[in-house]
Amino acid sequence: MRILHTSDWHLGKTLEQYSRLEEQEEFLKEFIEIVKDNDIDLVLIAGDIYDNGNPPAKAEKMFYSTISDITSSGKTAVLVIAGNHDNPERLVAASPLAYEHGVILLGEPKSIARQGVFGEFNTDNNYDFEIIESGEGYIELSIRGEKAVILTLPYPSEKRLNEVLSTELNDEDRQKSYSDRIGELFDDLSDKYRDDTINLVISHLYVMGGEESGSERSIQLGGSLSVSQAMFPKKAQYCALGHLHRPQKVPGTKGKIRYSGSPIQYSKSEINYSKGAYIVDVKAGADAEISNILFRNYKPIEIWKCDSTEEALEKCKLEGEKKIWVYLEIKTKEIISTENIKEMKRLRSDIVSIQPIIDEIEDSKELKESLREKSMEEMFKEYFVLAKGGLEPTSELMEMFLSIALDEEETKDETSKS
Repeated sequence: MRILHTSDWHLGKTLEQYSRLEEQEEFLKEFIEIVKDNDIDLVLIAGDIYDNGNPPAKAEKMFYSTISDITSSGKTAVLVIAGNHDNPERLVAASPLAYEHGVILLGEPKSIARQGVFGEFNTDNNYDFEIIESGEGYIELSIRGEKAVILTLPYPSEKRLNEVLSTELNDEDRQKSYSDRIGELFDDLSDKYRDDTINLVISHLYVMGGEESGSERSIQLGGSLSVSQAMFPKKAQYCALGHLHRPQKVPGTKGKIRYSGSPIQYSKSEINYSKGAYIVDVKAGADAEISNILFRNYKPIEIWKCDSTEEALEKCKLEGEKKIWVYLEIKTKEIISTENIKEMKRLRSDIVSIQPIIDEIEDSKELKESLREKSMEEMFKEYFVLAKGGLEPTSELMEMFLSIALDEEETKDETSKS
């Protein structure tokens, strides 16, 4: 069986206030071609399909169109689980229609997939894809005659995890660590594995030793919601994880447990490594053969370090047409004028921020911060934290504020033109 493991698409995500939908659309087109060109039997999407629980309509349309193209009415199986950014109920709302195309959408750890057959009845007297058996936390598939048992664990918040393990936890169970409880769940479900099946895990969580990129929304709470790699089923031939944006093997697992990472650079902390997905070739009773397939960088993020305002203006002029996002850092001994800032942005579109680096001024930490050009998002966050005594705004509140602010800016622009 040939499997393609991906995750963390974060459809609808922005860079500061700038939309990434155009890049995401390019990625999805390439992804469809990768599935077709590599004869993929099963696509595993390990959570964080969207960047928040209320994604833009265009993001949802892009997702459903993509999975419809991938599956070709059941010829390629697609299994999708919710991540910590996704709204589980909203993600699975289209399940009745999705099943007709051979797409399995699972929102919560206790989700049960619907059994059935998909695709065409082929020359081997098998349907292309069949859900043979399913229950809370597992699914058995037959894809062109090959069988796979997959333990499915969409993002297990502590509340959802407790609901799966027991409706009424006693004091001893309540005191068990999050990691131990994940291990208990996997241990119970691994009884579904057999010697004649391909044995897999798909989940969205943080495993100890995983390397974060800085653009993920934390689910660890100081480490309390992290999971030891020792808790994963020993019989699992491959564990497809989502959450961390840097593609990586979990240390100490011989490469069996992996994060595919996000398909796009979602912050400047992600610019020093390539993005891609894993192709996993695996048979019952054998070690998985794993290879990496790389994606194009649809619109790179660059950090420009300039020694003067004049150098920055010249660089903006010379490289104004490059399809990139720019973080501009400028060494200066004086405030960068509004005129120069406007000229840089006129010459070079998609400048995310302009940060003065104050040169040869002692005790300049506060001055640096005051001179740095801040985005609307940063300024609102600072105001909110100050007004609320250290409480940070939720992502939903930030999105509401930015949408209102951007609407006002557009209205002003239209008024000034008229």
